[in-house]
Amino acid sequence: MGHWWERNIVEPGKLPLLLALTAFVLTFLVTRVITRLIRAGRGPFGNVRAGGLHIHHVVPGVVLTVVGGFGAVASDRHGVGGAVSAVLFGMGAGLVLDEFALLLHLDDVYWSEEGRKSVEVVVLTAALVGLLLAGFSPFGVNDLSQQELQHRGTVISNIAANFLFSLVALSKGKARTAVFGIAVPLVALVGAIRLARPGSPWARRFYGRRPRARAKAALRAYHHDRRWARLRRALQDWIGGKPDPRPVRLPGRR
Repeated sequence: MGHWWERNIVEPGKLPLLLALTAFVLTFLVTRVITRLIRAGRGPFGNVRAGGLHIHHVVPGVVLTVVGGFGAVASDRHGVGGAVSAVLFGMGAGLVLDEFALLLHLDDVYWSEEGRKSVEVVVLTAALVGLLLAGFSPFGVNDLSQQELQHRGTVISNIAANFLFSLVALSKGKARTAVFGIAVPLVALVGAIRLARPGSPWARRFYGRRPRARAKAALRAYHHDRRWARLRRALQDWIGGKPDPRPVRLPGRR
């Protein structure tokens, strides 16, 4: 274990990336726990206010991201400064992306239906950084044996193939499949060979003169969303909290 850690994490300079990812995930989880306690009126926590102004946690998140980012640029990846900067950057990114929906809509939609976008962005970001961390680096490691070179070459070839399939899946409007398909074999392949989602670049390019294909793609997308939407919403509610119900508008009122 120690040899693997040294060869694949420390020597290629991936320790700051690991620290940043860990700080990112933990900060997001702790922040969500605190905000849910504040929402429920439990615990010693409360909203931060200054002069009657609600200070969202995206504000300290931006500060930490800037400090950690510039600190990482000015530091050595193998030094203490790089590790500290990576932790600060991960914490800041976790706070910022936890309120991604607020930045997108320029409105306090944290506990609304639109606020689910923050959870999706955080999960996708953690997955992408995890893929970078899990991938074996073919460079930056000295004195590789022939067997290690072969193993790394095999991994790189598999990643390259999955990446091509992921590009096809992405063009078919399947972003989640494309992201996870980069590292998980066959996931991107399934997304690449199945019908594209309506409105995707692939559908506009290849289904324009094929009405049967467009109808079949629309029907399959409808059944897929109906089958998985409830499970996806339940997972988002479990991670980020259930959004507030939309207000019912009476006819003739705005």
